[in-house]
Amino acid sequence: MLAWEKADAPARRMLASSRAEIEKFTAAHHGWVIEGAYADLLSLLLDECSELVFLNPGVEACISNCRGRPWEPHKYADEESQDRKLAFLIGWVREYASRDDEYSLRSHRWLFDRFNGVKREYTVLV
Repeated sequence: MLAWEKADAPARRMLASSRAEIEKFTAAHHGWVIEGAYADLLSLLLDECSELVFLNPGVEACISNCRGRPWEPHKYADEESQDRKLAFLIGWVREYASRDDEYSLRSHRWLFDRFNGVKREYTVLV
């Protein structure tokens, strides 16, 4: 992964380290797709990408996905440990529109609005 250190305890990589990996990857591949919610990393590629797709299903759809996610053994020792973090995760998702971090709607909207190439936004109508 480009955003996280390969370690037992998850930790974000330094931006310079992620940038080096991204540059190495894009230089080695003529065509590429990068997926993620990290606006700080995605902003490094805006001038190079040919198309931007913003998957914006809405907070309630994201919360539903949180509730239905399978056990992630690479993050948690057991399913119960993961389930104990669910309330925190749902609270964090509910703050998507009010947060001001690289994972926020504000950051994602800024990237989308700034991009001048082909772009599409997909939302869920409720």
